[in-house]
Amino acid sequence: MRKMQQPPFIPQIRLYQNWLKEHRGLHFESYDALWRWSVTDLNAFWQSIWDYFELQSPTPHSAALVHNTMPNAQWFTGAQTNYVHQVFRHCDAAHAAGLAAIISENEKGQTQQLSWPELKRQTAALALHLQAQGVQPGDRVAAYLPNITQAAIAMLACMSIGAVWSMCAPDMGTHAVLDRFQQIEPKVLIACDGVTYGGKDHDRLQVVQALRDGLPTLAHVILCRNLHADATLPSSVNLDTILAQSSDQMDSFEPLWLPFDHPLWIVYSSGTTGLPKPIVHGHGGTLVIALALKILHNDIGCSYHPNSFGERYHWYSSTGWVMWNAQIAGLLNGTTCVIYDGNPGGNKDKPDWSTLWRFAGKHGVTFFGAGAAFFANCQKASVDLQAIPGLKSVRALGTTGSPLSEEAQRWGTEQFKQIGNDVWWCNISGGTDFAGAFIGGNRELPTRLGEMQCRMLGCAVEAWSEEGKPVIGEVGELVCTQPLPSMPLYFWNDKNNARYLASYFEMYPAGLGRKPGGGDGSADLGGVWRHGDWIKITAEGACVIYGRSDATINRHGLRMGTSEIYSAVEALPEVLDSMVVDLEYLGRESYMPLFVSLREGLVLDSAMKDKLNNAIKTALSPRFVPNEIFQVDEIPRTLTGKKQELPVKKLLLGQPLEKVVNKDAMANPASLDWYVEFAKQRLQTS
Repeated sequence: MRKMQQPPFIPQIRLYQNWLKEHRGLHFESYDALWRWSVTDLNAFWQSIWDYFELQSPTPHSAALVHNTMPNAQWFTGAQTNYVHQVFRHCDAAHAAGLAAIISENEKGQTQQLSWPELKRQTAALALHLQAQGVQPGDRVAAYLPNITQAAIAMLACMSIGAVWSMCAPDMGTHAVLDRFQQIEPKVLIACDGVTYGGKDHDRLQVVQALRDGLPTLAHVILCRNLHADATLPSSVNLDTILAQSSDQMDSFEPLWLPFDHPLWIVYSSGTTGLPKPIVHGHGGTLVIALALKILHNDIGCSYHPNSFGERYHWYSSTGWVMWNAQIAGLLNGTTCVIYDGNPGGNKDKPDWSTLWRFAGKHGVTFFGAGAAFFANCQKASVDLQAIPGLKSVRALGTTGSPLSEEAQRWGTEQFKQIGNDVWWCNISGGTDFAGAFIGGNRELPTRLGEMQCRMLGCAVEAWSEEGKPVIGEVGELVCTQPLPSMPLYFWNDKNNARYLASYFEMYPAGLGRKPGGGDGSADLGGVWRHGDWIKITAEGACVIYGRSDATINRHGLRMGTSEIYSAVEALPEVLDSMVVDLEYLGRESYMPLFVSLREGLVLDSAMKDKLNNAIKTALSPRFVPNEIFQVDEIPRTLTGKKQELPVKKLLLGQPLEKVVNKDAMANPASLDWYVEFAKQRLQTS
């Protein structure tokens, strides 16, 4: 492979601006001016993204944004797309340059390089197999797979034939997975026999069998042998056998052309009540957003382009997090994706936070991304990056999942300075909800500790006061006043879009703030998107995220609804009631206490704590085990019976009782006394 030219190369967002000047006659004196154009003239901006990335369709479209409403904006009406067409168009050029499509490694040191032609052939092999099993466009294919190359191949195979992809990570328990997959009624399940994590093998065949038993719509099961070469599951087909096949039909295989808004995948975002929300994104919208936001703002170049030759993109993620999808999206731009399957902290019995860095150095990673908590753990463990060979190739560090603390960012910056790298931090914030980010990076803008550089192009993000007015320099609700192509098509089986509307659009009156460029519009435009984060936008245009404004748990970069934790905890006969809050806030490490009310006569001893923790581990994931558990007499509830999660969270963050709750609207206002005292003690000691 040719030696990669040393950064700085021309930023991707500058190349785009150069194109705008040459092909559209548009020149902007500042990023703020460029951003304001992108959120005001929406049709022109999104059409420019289509044209700049030379997106293809066998049929024309009438306009980029045909109908500006939220929800249900109409994008690129008439156009046909397929996510996989955009991936495959890079095969010949990338292969001719001697570049791999995917480089993978696991905890056991097993490494695989998949070429672009092999990626295409194996995708075709599985796609044709699925079609032979009767899989039609719109059918759902569920996956229970770790972060391995086969997961990416399986996803692309499903997309290529119009099937709808959905995946859960193998660290999720049976109950949590069924809560998701039962809603979407999959026709096919692709599942692994087990995983290696934290230095230990974890067999998952019993879970896979339980999934099969709990999903009556399954017509076909494909087993991925990830742990044992001879693993078997009755009435299943071996994935490796399928992928090893070759034929003339595979050589000539082409992905189906599909309507722009054809369902692409289903991802899950959990709220505080009910089952996880199955969010459906479309082919075209997800593709356009990936190119506009992940490529331009994350500054991820095409690996065979002279300006970014040899780019190797890594963003550590579980397959249960949308950042896995974002990682694989590098393929859309002809970028080599470098993926790791395992615990980034090494062996659980003997933690080693240099593990992921050694992996990155070994494979020449140029863009290194991870959850903010990873960098905090590296800082606390005093990882010495100078002692790790190969990190000279790293030019950019990406973070998301929670706000990055100033201390962790300063640590990373100083570590790379000692290596000789002036790294750029690309700190982003967005959501599973729209498979993208609202806030992110721009390599041409100043970097300030504790701040994200800018609102991303096309993202009409504002901080709103309690009165629904945009504010600058103050903390407010994060809203997006204009639609994005990747906003959900709908939630699966959501009658009349009831859950969808309630999740994002019902907080503010329709029309408020909806005029492109600012101001109110007519009610028929719909409402603004309320994201559920606290945000401050500075006078310079930088942003600070202050954590969730609702009660959803954002734990170590993964979001889980409190209802799922309650389901696990309250299934125990000893537990009468429970409540959990997450106090991750402004870069502080996540602190998640669990409050439980036990049956009369029972005491919260160590055995009971172990039982509670094990229930959460089994049903959900070890990631959601609480920091501490407290026994309380009552859980505070409203008159309608809802748990008062958000008021308790605000109390524990230091807000006065009279500002966070109306006692007259409570069924048991006296129950708050314990939490007020607990908050007082915690604030004195923290």
